[in-house]
Amino acid sequence: MRRALLLSSLVLLAACAQTTDFKRPVAPVPEKWRDPDNGLSKVDAAKTHWRAFFPDPRLQALIEAALENNRDLRIAVARVSEARAQYGIAQADQYPAVSLGPSYGSTIGPGYSAPIMSISFELDFWGRISGMSEASRFSYLATEEARRAVHLSLIADVAGAYFEMLQMDELVVLTRTTVALREQSLDLVAKSRDLGASYDYEYQQASGILESTRASLASMEHQRTVARNRLDFLVGSTDVRLPPGRSLDNQGLDAELSPGLPSEVLLMRPDVMASEQRLKAAHANIGVARAAFFPKIALTAGLGLVSSGLSTLLRASTTSLAPNVSLPALFDGGRLAGGVDAAQARKVIAVAEYEKTIQQAFREVSDQMSARASWAKQVRATGANAAAQEKRLQIAEARYAAGVIGYLEVLDAQRELLGARQSSVSARRAQLDAAVQLYKALGGGEQSVESTQVAQPNVR
Repeated sequence: MRRALLLSSLVLLAACAQTTDFKRPVAPVPEKWRDPDNGLSKVDAAKTHWRAFFPDPRLQALIEAALENNRDLRIAVARVSEARAQYGIAQADQYPAVSLGPSYGSTIGPGYSAPIMSISFELDFWGRISGMSEASRFSYLATEEARRAVHLSLIADVAGAYFEMLQMDELVVLTRTTVALREQSLDLVAKSRDLGASYDYEYQQASGILESTRASLASMEHQRTVARNRLDFLVGSTDVRLPPGRSLDNQGLDAELSPGLPSEVLLMRPDVMASEQRLKAAHANIGVARAAFFPKIALTAGLGLVSSGLSTLLRASTTSLAPNVSLPALFDGGRLAGGVDAAQARKVIAVAEYEKTIQQAFREVSDQMSARASWAKQVRATGANAAAQEKRLQIAEARYAAGVIGYLEVLDAQRELLGARQSSVSARRAQLDAAVQLYKALGGGEQSVESTQVAQPNVR
């Protein structure tokens, strides 16, 4: 009867110490995107590996080198190893601790003893040890998701820096060509002025435009150097053999990425999954804090050989089994209650951070969906404008040759054409950037850690 009563009491106390099952908070975002089509409904980004998304072989080589050499990623990987080791330490507490040590001495007279084996094991009635293990596991998973976020961000950053460098290469070539043409124009205006066919005003105008273009060229060359330095920094090495690459117009990032449903995106985003794992860890820690109110019960068993004579040592065995109960303090000034309150407050913080991360993810996907659709229209418009300005320059040059207009109108047409071509190049680069950012916002083609089997740490 007493045993049954004791067992019932232990079960009741254990139930009091347990936390409720974790429930994922409702995502504070709409069930559908505001504009789910946006011309984007073909390819699932979550199932598209970065090699398939970026077909440029030069860019692929740069990304691969960055994944091997980048210091930020190395730090993230090391943090995962640290978190996994901490998880292993927490797991080890669930198993008995076995120690072996020699013992020699006498209490009444001389004697002999063989090594004594000691086994100690804490009974996890209140879920304290399992709760600590679960919290450590979720922290480990959060760190792994954080590594995945760094991995994905690095891929996107390398692609963005590469496209920026291609953009600056094209702009430098375009501006150099324009400088050469304007040098020829200045010589032509100078000769015309010397012959009295034009005024000095036109010469000064042409000279000013030439110097302005030279200044623009110097600025673009500097920006190209900065872009290359940024790319080298991300890659982590300048000693990388690179195959020939593609031009800005031929990157092949035309795949129409599917945004899917918001709930699907949340399962792919590493930052969202990391936030959820931290929330689960905070939830588990509440149970750990509650378990501190209850006694710690441990069993210690010993096995050894003791005898007064060496000849009888092997036949004289001794065993012991003793419980060890550690009771919490009757009065602790509210320390244990404060621990529970702090754990609950940390969970409230984790919930708010989780919801904020979800809202941020939803906004980023919506923004990039809109950006890619917008830049596609701008690329068409700037391309058409560049073609129109090229025809305008041809007409102006023909009219100037016929003596119908002055050379200032030709210079104006040249300036408008350069601006239109620069805008077209910049729009194409921005369109590629929008595609990269949308790919990143949708999760980037890697499974979340929780969707794969989590390796259990070795227990030694």
